[in-house]
Amino acid sequence: MAAMSLASSAHALKLTARPPVAHARSARVVRAASAVKPASSAGVVGHGGGVSLCHQLRPTSGVTMSAGRPAGSPSRASSLRIRAMAEEAANKKNEDEKGAGIKQLLGVRGGSQTDNIWKIRLQLTKPVTWVPLIWGVMCGAAASGHYTWTFDNVGKALLCMVMSGPLLTGYTQTINDWYDREIDAINEPNRPIPSGAISEFDVQVQIYVLLFSGWAAAVTLDTWCEHDFPIVTILVLFGSWISYIYSAPPLKLKQEGWRGNYALGASYIALPWWAGQAVFGELSLDVMVLTVLYSIAGLGIAIVNDFKSIEGDRQCGLMSLPVAFGIEKAKWICVGSIDATQLAVAGYLRLIGEVGYSNMLLALIFPQIFFQFKFFLPDPIKNDVKYQASAQPFLVFGLLTTGLAWGHHINSIGA
Repeated sequence: MAAMSLASSAHALKLTARPPVAHARSARVVRAASAVKPASSAGVVGHGGGVSLCHQLRPTSGVTMSAGRPAGSPSRASSLRIRAMAEEAANKKNEDEKGAGIKQLLGVRGGSQTDNIWKIRLQLTKPVTWVPLIWGVMCGAAASGHYTWTFDNVGKALLCMVMSGPLLTGYTQTINDWYDREIDAINEPNRPIPSGAISEFDVQVQIYVLLFSGWAAAVTLDTWCEHDFPIVTILVLFGSWISYIYSAPPLKLKQEGWRGNYALGASYIALPWWAGQAVFGELSLDVMVLTVLYSIAGLGIAIVNDFKSIEGDRQCGLMSLPVAFGIEKAKWICVGSIDATQLAVAGYLRLIGEVGYSNMLLALIFPQIFFQFKFFLPDPIKNDVKYQASAQPFLVFGLLTTGLAWGHHINSIGA
């Protein structure tokens, strides 16, 4: 207290020496402080005509002198809001990074960059594109009417799926990226080949390893199934040739619009179906015609993939349907081919007496039409991935429904 009194006295002398205006201002400060805490408290000390506000003065009842609000409330609320916003931003960043990592592995747009060579190799095979072909094998097995759940049949089915998906679809996607590297440098410069993430030698090695492995799997299946005629091997050789001329010059079918898209659609629907049916039964002309017609829906799926590459296709002279017809016409051609094909198949199933399966197929078509109007038709460039993720599950289940219907029909005829 002695030190405090000396400090107050010295401060009082300074105040006394100030002009009257300063003295009056100091007096107002004291009066304001008095309203918060009585002057008789130890916090206010007066000396000889001058007054001093001690640094010990504190507002009572948690009230600040400056604003008359609870002490610390505004700053605490602001800090809590800032912390919540920071946490939300960090969580969103983590989710985006995780999503980008998954996209990279699946081989779709928006994937993150990596220097892991095995992740890059997987990205080149575009695992997201394996699903329709693996599913096509299942549809063919169902259409054979002879599939039973034995260890032997499961082993054959798994080998046929690996052959159709990771091996031969992986080969198709890798060779397509190789011959599209100049276009991808415009449309998707972060793809592994144009970005330089993988060497040209490594890409070529991957192409041949996947191709020869697919051929070896086909020969193994023909031997395992004791085929007198190597039907699976013939189908694989034909499919490999289609994949090559689709991407590689001088034919490069993808430049041809209609022919290129149909070749791609047939490869995704008819060929794996035929392979699956050949492993577990016999291919017949009527089912081959049915699947070739069903491949028109695959034409529509192939067109969906062309919208994201319009700029690069136009610059490189590729006459994809969106380039040839424009976005508005191409998007209606796309959905029309998908819907009309499935409706025709549903009608055919009803015609051959498979009414229940026909109704199931119709029930799977209508959600696809809904997502076409919700996502694809308003903006086919922005919403192509969203549309495919929403609608394609219904399309592939429609394929399985058709396969089951055909297998039931075959068995009913045999009975």
